Amino acid sequence: MFKKEVYVERRNVLRKKVKSGLIVLPGNGEAPYNYPSNTYRFRQDSTFLYYFGLNHPDMVGVIDIEADTDTVYANDYTIDDIIWMGDQPTVHQLASQVGVSSTCPLRELQTVVGRAVAAGRKVHFLAPYRAETSALLQTLLGISSSAVPVYASRELTAAVIAMREIKSAEEIEEIEKACDIGYVMHTTAMKMCRPGVAEREIAGVVEGIALSRGAGVSFHNILTQNGQTLHNHNHDGVLEKGRLMLMDAGAENVMNYCSDNTRTMPVGGEFSPLQRDVYGVLVSAFEHGIEQIKPDVRYMDVHLAVCRLMTEGLKQLGFMKGDTDEAVAAGAHALFMPHGLGHQMGLDVHDMEGLGETSVGYDSQTERSTQFGLASLRMGKKLRKGHVITCEPGIYFIPALLDKWEREHINSSFINYDKVRTMASFGGMRVEDDVLVTEGGHKILGGRRIPYTIEQIEEFMGR
Repeated sequence: MFKKEVYVERRNVLRKKVKSGLIVLPGNGEAPYNYPSNTYRFRQDSTFLYYFGLNHPDMVGVIDIEADTDTVYANDYTIDDIIWMGDQPTVHQLASQVGVSSTCPLRELQTVVGRAVAAGRKVHFLAPYRAETSALLQTLLGISSSAVPVYASRELTAAVIAMREIKSAEEIEEIEKACDIGYVMHTTAMKMCRPGVAEREIAGVVEGIALSRGAGVSFHNILTQNGQTLHNHNHDGVLEKGRLMLMDAGAENVMNYCSDNTRTMPVGGEFSPLQRDVYGVLVSAFEHGIEQIKPDVRYMDVHLAVCRLMTEGLKQLGFMKGDTDEAVAAGAHALFMPHGLGHQMGLDVHDMEGLGETSVGYDSQTERSTQFGLASLRMGKKLRKGHVITCEPGIYFIPALLDKWEREHINSSFINYDKVRTMASFGGMRVEDDVLVTEGGHKILGGRRIPYTIEQIEEFMGR
């Protein structure tokens, strides 16, 4: 964890932003894998981590604004627990590490919240993403499950987003550490990307790297020769020469900060002429996007600029036609890139999206589009110094989407369907890095950059 003063200051700032009432921040509990005592790897709630810093299950943090107190509600381990777990610190000892002097058993939380409700005080909480947390809030507040998201505090949500999305120097250092783990993961995969190797074998080695250097992967690895499936978690294939392997993977370091990178590599170490042509368009779009990242630029505008450059490149290859601006305005490019350019990153790989994707990525100045493709852009608002975002354009040939668009004559004035049809078995490709918005521009995070150009990848894989 960080120094206790970091957490004290965060809670003090939050107290000033919310101004009145009781803030209740539940941590996560253990999640059973297949029976109660066999659990998934524990992952603490990120907002609880941000304000209270304690990576232990079954804790609730409460900030009483009027009383100017912070309290951790949790139960000390019993002798039966200690027999299996060894000696454990008390809740009070843990809480003191993050500047909290007041601790109480969990059973007392109901009384405290009940008194606040009876007194007409506002009880602030965030919309839960776990059923157990929703059930806890129902019990504490005496409301139905359907009412929980309705009563979630917009004031608290806005305050948490405003604080968490601007990364401190300490946080940036931790994200850099996660990116350094990511470098080892991706370069190891490049070395293993040979004909006859099972996707499962590479995925297992990559996840092992993340576990051996941190808290594990920041999300389930996407490692596949079928990159046209955007979130393909199936690892049942065996690598075949001439195909492309896409790996979208990240690490979570011991402080629970995340990385997220994607690379597309040729099985056997050499791109075919056609793969080089398409990948060349993708790299140009990727570099174009990163170049534009700086404060006060809307990320939606960066996304659209990338789409225009990509459209130009696809026109030169014969896949698209017509006026570039008109094609992008019509969303024709989304046949090839039906997702957004990126998202925020931090304690969550899609940072804070448990608080609402639109609430995190948009604001009153930038409205989310409903157009296919552009609607999937998670981050659209103006960039600010301290934002950490991904830049991840892709080019995909998705047979089902191609069939639908061709059958329904969607954007037929901008798509050369006969030419695109020849690419139905091509697959897909994506490239992605993690980028910090700085005062004068941007910085690509990580001590070493994972090879991403054709020349870099072929040279690295050929060593």
